[in-house]
Amino acid sequence: MIELNAQNFEQEVKNETSMPVLVDFWSEKCEKCMALMPEVEELEKKYEGKVKFGKIDAQKDRRFCWSLKVMSLPTFQLYKNGEKVEEITQDVTIDKIEEMINKNL
Repeated sequence: MIELNAQNFEQEVKNETSMPVLVDFWSEKCEKCMALMPEVEELEKKYEGKVKFGKIDAQKDRRFCWSLKVMSLPTFQLYKNGEKVEEITQDVTIDKIEEMINKNL
C-alpha cells in the first residue's frame, strides 16, 4: 500500500488514469481502522493490477485530510481518473469496501 500525504497525493491519486485508486484514511488511535487494515491488505492482493491502494495517516496529515473533507475515521475514498467517485465513512466493513471497488471497476 502506498503511503500517501499532501506532497504525493496529486501524483499518486489525482494523476492516476490507468486504474481506480482506493484511499484509506486511518490512524493508529482508531481501533476500527487498525482492525480493518489486515483485511484491506488482503483486498490489495486480490485486486492487484486492477486497483491501486494507498493510505493516509490522518493523525500526521490532519489539515490535508480536512481539505479532502475527511472528518471521521475510518474513511475510504475511491478515485477514478483523478476524481472522487465514492466514499464510505462510519459503519465501514470490508464487504462495503469490496462492493464499492467492484461497482467502480
